[in-house]
Amino acid sequence: MNVILWVVQALLAATFLMGGLTKATKSRSELSGKMSWVEDFSDGQVKTIGIVEVLAAVGLILPALTGILPVLTPLAAAGLVITMIGAVIVHARRGEYPGIAVNIVLLAMAAFVAWGRFGPYAF
Repeated sequence: MNVILWVVQALLAATFLMGGLTKATKSRSELSGKMSWVEDFSDGQVKTIGIVEVLAAVGLILPALTGILPVLTPLAAAGLVITMIGAVIVHARRGEYPGIAVNIVLLAMAAFVAWGRFGPYAF
């Protein structure tokens, strides 16, 4: 189970690192073609979401890998659960149902990591 949790952590970290860096470094107008939801948010809000995603990606791997404050790993996963709940709400409000499916998968993966690392497979 520990190996499965590491694989899921790595997949989540890669996904959120790439997405977060994109949101944090590109302007809202550059993102609007691929991410139409950014029209509902300011540039600062989109960049903040990107930074939060980058920090979560780092938090999923680095504390567990180094053994320094490994409790941050399940906390990062729990933070992603909250972030994905917000994303589901935004996509539902906009009627972007394929986006909801992706968010639910990411939410489930993050919840699995939070459960495993807070519970029976903690570091």
